[in-house]
Amino acid sequence: MSYPRFLSRLCKQEQDVYETKVAAAEFYRLNRIPEQIERALNELFLHKPADLHGYLANYFTNLSTPPRINRLKGREVYGTRGQLSIEVEVFCIVRNMEKSMCSAAVSSHFGHEEASQDWKQTADHVMTAVQWVNEPLNNMLQGQKPCDQLEVDQALSNFFMVCYLEEKEIRDREKEESPCEPEVVLPPETPTKTKGKKSLDKGKKNNTPEKPLPPAEPTEPVLPGSMAIGSVSLAVARTGAQLQGIPLYKYIATLKARETPAQFHIPIPLVTLLSCGKASPGKLSLLEEVILIPKAGQRVKQIITMTLELQKEMIRIMNTSTKAGVVQSIPHDSGAPAVSFERPEQPLDLITEACANLGLKLGTEIHLAVHCAACELMDYSKGKYEISTGVLKSPDELVDVYQSLNRKYPALVAFINPFRTEDKEQWEKLNNQIGGTCSLLLDITNESKAPPPPGVSGRILKHVHETTVSDLIRIASERQGSVLMGTTCNEPCTNDSLSDIAVGLGLDYVKLGGLSGAERMTKYNRLVCIEEELDQQGIRVSKERHSPPLFAGKLQKESTAGGRALSEEA
Repeated sequence: MSYPRFLSRLCKQEQDVYETKVAAAEFYRLNRIPEQIERALNELFLHKPADLHGYLANYFTNLSTPPRINRLKGREVYGTRGQLSIEVEVFCIVRNMEKSMCSAAVSSHFGHEEASQDWKQTADHVMTAVQWVNEPLNNMLQGQKPCDQLEVDQALSNFFMVCYLEEKEIRDREKEESPCEPEVVLPPETPTKTKGKKSLDKGKKNNTPEKPLPPAEPTEPVLPGSMAIGSVSLAVARTGAQLQGIPLYKYIATLKARETPAQFHIPIPLVTLLSCGKASPGKLSLLEEVILIPKAGQRVKQIITMTLELQKEMIRIMNTSTKAGVVQSIPHDSGAPAVSFERPEQPLDLITEACANLGLKLGTEIHLAVHCAACELMDYSKGKYEISTGVLKSPDELVDVYQSLNRKYPALVAFINPFRTEDKEQWEKLNNQIGGTCSLLLDITNESKAPPPPGVSGRILKHVHETTVSDLIRIASERQGSVLMGTTCNEPCTNDSLSDIAVGLGLDYVKLGGLSGAERMTKYNRLVCIEEELDQQGIRVSKERHSPPLFAGKLQKESTAGGRALSEEA
């Protein structure tokens, strides 16, 4: 009987049912459903698992369509200091259902010129970032595979560059339309002469004119909304790691090496012990952070315990001391005690005494680094650095200060930001004098487009603003062994990704701040968890070869040739 005659003998309802069955059979045939079900049942019979339905669920999950980004959601959150920031949440279509996968946030970090901006300006930055995430970035990444990190980051960087060029064009047009104004960077040179006259008034004979102070190089202003780029990139990376069922550090290591490494090592955490910077209660401003560098090979928990005992002993000494200028410590944004001192030798003497009391061998078991934050100490009206209240030092005189500290305290093996980047002659001079035993490190978070100063032997990288995960991987790969990760003061409280990033990038050091505050202890706790996880899997290796200085000679050859490229990346 022919097919039309067969249908004609059926009622309308039966015809509809039959045609539906035929269409369903064809649909299943085209999509190879019978073969897949047969294979699944054969596998089920062979393995005879305890959870039959769970086995089948896992079997068909592996056959499902790869998840795609469905939408992004940006919202305002508050950082550790009450500053507004942004958090990005990624939603994906997973097995035909929308699921919230991961959220992430990066820090807002402004240059010292913008750090004083009022709350409204910060809010404008964040509101623009939220708008970027919820509208253009959401539309741009919809349907994108979250595991294609490089492609996602390239799209984010292209979007940022378009916005940057548009903003730059507006600024250039405003400059052309506005009346000419005198240069702002000239005043630093003029006060130098005034300072010379004051010296003559005090009776100091000085026939040699002071060197003119190099004017401050213009820094690129932070583009409003730029936090959206880094936040989306990190949120997508966390999503990719979750979908692949691996921790973030393994995901990043795989992106970097294009395969999962067989072994991992834990970066040595640099812990902030004391703060004696501009925000501290005393006169001393030069030592923004005094940092402990533990001996390689120690577990993270051992380092934390040792640091807490050392801080406890230092506080006991300070509270019982009768020395002038020493008062009880107060909390600081860095997570370390902010103490009152007048001279840079005092905090170093305090640490030396505390180590002796505890039987810690300073210079063997632990070393020290100091973050000077010199760019914030320059008094342009006088052309000198104000290292302590009323104590001014020229760049050359500051070289002598650092050299004296290095000579008096051999355990001091690193200076971070000892000068402005414009004082290139002093960077090189100091490196020539102490470079064999002490590293000079540069924070590249907010640097100008100019090449880095000569003598820089290492750089501190921070995940802020428009920096994508792919950017971090590229910089770490190009500068392997001479880059360490660092935190900012306005970290999101729940963000522990920095520890994963540092491990995944294979860095030797990570700077997490002091041992107080949820935003910092979250990262230390995450580092402990990663260490224990690697031990359980038997894939953690310990690098015993680290010896001071931190990055001796690593970047001497590349300061000129590769400097400009890295500055542009920063």
